[in-house]
Amino acid sequence: MKWLLTFFGSSIGKKLLMSLTGIFLILFLVVHLAGNLQLLKDDGGMAFNIYAKLMTTNPVIKFIGYGNYFFILLHAFIGIMLALYNRSAKGQKYAVSNHNNTTWASRNMALLGTLILAFILIHMGDFWLKMKLGQLPMVTYPGVEGEIKDLYFRVAEAFKEPILVAAYVIGMMVLAFHLWHGFQSAFQTLGLNHKNIHPL
Repeated sequence: MKWLLTFFGSSIGKKLLMSLTGIFLILFLVVHLAGNLQLLKDDGGMAFNIYAKLMTTNPVIKFIGYGNYFFILLHAFIGIMLALYNRSAKGQKYAVSNHNNTTWASRNMALLGTLILAFILIHMGDFWLKMKLGQLPMVTYPGVEGEIKDLYFRVAEAFKEPILVAAYVIGMMVLAFHLWHGFQSAFQTLGLNHKNIHPL
């Protein structure tokens, strides 16, 4: 067990954890996007509200959700540790700068990650927390048992506010830059950066 702690305490171990948690979070984002695409159905929010109910009541999905929160915090914590380590390791300037071979996103992953964490808090506060605190109206649908929370109503109301829409657009741009480098970096760390895989 000690070797495991020693490995994950090393720079390589932290990068491996960063890659694995990052890939898990990317998979979560894909599932989250698929669910949120239910908002585009012209059914008055029924498909989205049924999806939201499933995400909050299914025990397996709830377990994965708690794991997701843990991995977000672990990913952020390791990212901060790596950023501090990299900053302390750069005590001496190189004779030749290597910035031409790096992207803006790769040089600013810590900043992008911090902005994403702030965005997650806004997102959770505006939707998840209001749903948990019972601040949503209830709705019924034919063929669906009982009343369910109308999260669709909250989404529709929220996106009437231009400031919130702007925050989401900026949040998605920040996320895109973070993923642009993070996805490639994860493949590099895991040894999957092969000439046949990289273009894909």
